[in-house]
Order: sequence, then C-alpha cells, then structure tokens
Amino acid sequence: MGDDPTLERHFRGHRDTVTSLSFHPTTKQLVSSSNDNSIMIWNFRQSVRAFRFEAHKDNVLDVSFSPSGNLVASASRDRSVRLWVPTVQGESAEFRAHSAAVRSVHFSPDGKELVTSSDDKSAKLWTVSHRKFVSTFSGHNHWVRCVRFSPEGRLIATCSDDKTVKLFDHKTAKCVHTFPELKGSPLHVEFHPTGTCIATGMTNNMIKVYDVRMLKLLQQYVCHEGPINKVAFHPCGNYLISASNDSSLK
Repeated sequence: MGDDPTLERHFRGHRDTVTSLSFHPTTKQLVSSSNDNSIMIWNFRQSVRAFRFEAHKDNVLDVSFSPSGNLVASASRDRSVRLWVPTVQGESAEFRAHSAAVRSVHFSPDGKELVTSSDDKSAKLWTVSHRKFVSTFSGHNHWVRCVRFSPEGRLIATCSDDKTVKLFDHKTAKCVHTFPELKGSPLHVEFHPTGTCIATGMTNNMIKVYDVRMLKLLQQYVCHEGPINKVAFHPCGNYLISASNDSSLK
C-alpha cells in the first residue's frame, strides 16, 4: 500500500462540529462549514491566513465551491442559502431557499445553476446570477439529506429519510426513477465522475452503488460499524472513499 498518510496541515478555527468541506477547483483553498454558524476558507500556503465568514443565524450544514472557484455556496439550518465571494471582504448574498433547514447545496457543472435540498421534503433549482427560483423536485415525503448534479448536468440525484434515492430530469424536474432502500436511510449521494452510476452512504452501515442507465444495484459494501455520512469518488473514478460514525475512513 506504500507509505501511511502523513499530516500535512492542521486547520484550527471552528468552535463546533465541522459539517462539510469543499476543495477549490485548483486545490489552493479549502472551505469548511460548521455548527458554529460560520464558514471558513483555508489557504494551503502557510503565510495566508484563514477567512471566517459569519452571516448565517444558525448551523451551516453544507458548503460548496463553484466549478470556477469564484463563488462559495452555503446552506444553513436558518433556511437560507448564501453565495459568497471568497475574498477578504467575504461579500455574500442571501436567499430564502426553503421553509425548513437547508441540508445540501451543489453547483451545476457550468456553474450557472444551483440545487438545494431541505427538511421541507423538497429539492430546488436556482439561477446563480440572479438567485432566481427555477423549479422544485418533489416526491419525497421526508427530509431530503443530499442533492447532486450529474457531471454532464442532465440528471439530479436526491436522497431522503423516506428511505429512497431519486433521479430527476434537470430540465423537466420530473422524477425518472426511484431506488427504494429497504433497511436503512441514505445519508449522502454522489455521482461517479463518468456520470454512469451513483454511490450512497447509508444509516445501516452499507454503501450501495447504482447504475443510473440500467437503473439497477451494481455493488454493495458492508465495511463499516456505523452509519456512513459521506462518500466521494476519486476524480479518476477507480476509488471510492467513505466516512463513518465508527470514526474511520475507508
């Protein structure tokens, strides 16, 4: 396996649970969100100090860099989404996105649109430039934990505490398929870089990989001893990493 991982940098600054991380596309910066109601932008050069942005009135549950890296979107329990310019001033624009906590936020591949998901049982599509509402993806009957654009932008995947993962058509906002989860709830969903499949991390300690063209289960892994909060594919598509309540990454 080669050398063990070594600690490169230790970023200290949040005063509560860190809820989400997102790399700048050039990997020169990292943005984090926290239950301390703030987001922080960290630079990998030691000489550049971190920026803390405080405008949300409650826990910040998710954060994401835009594909160009010139904007950051954050989603909060205060029911709003904010778009930030990641500079010293940290200017931000707020829009009231949902009628309950906003759990997840993700930019379209071209950076022109944004999807959000919420405890109000819906996911929504917005324009980035004018923060204008475009459409609602409905059909879930419980909190929508996570929403993701496919890499080419044609599909949108959602996962919910109603124990389903849904695929929606980006343009029509119609649900094209529902994957029922029988034993656990999916906490996180992520597209493979090729857009051919999705991976979900589950409350019942499982990871499932579904083919989005054949609409069937491809693989399932039972390798953790606790719920799986996040999954991510390596950009090359050959590896999947998972983060679990059992304190391990695999």
